Amino acid sequence: MGNITAYIILIIAVVLGTAANGFAKGAQGFTILIPSLLTAISIVGCMYTLSLVMKTIPVGITYASFAGLCIIATTIVGIYKFNQMPDLYTIFGLFLIITGVLIVNLLGKAN
Repeated sequence: MGNITAYIILIIAVVLGTAANGFAKGAQGFTILIPSLLTAISIVGCMYTLSLVMKTIPVGITYASFAGLCIIATTIVGIYKFNQMPDLYTIFGLFLIITGVLIVNLLGKAN
């Protein structure tokens, strides 16, 4: 698999991970069946897609990219779906996360 394909699959993993986070909030501690099942299914799909990406992209870069992008995406979901507005410090921290993901992917070298 080429790098472009791996990054496309990584984006799918981020979407699944973000969905799992949203479903987990709705599952209310896994006390509601449907959101709990959706959480479990999306987490399994997320881990499967991450494992595919790790065949091509080193594990550290894969997981740093996944975690950073998932944090950003989950924050956006929180804003739109749960009306959770981040404060200035949170926004600055998210900017640093984005910067870190870019540095890891564009400048970092891991073998």
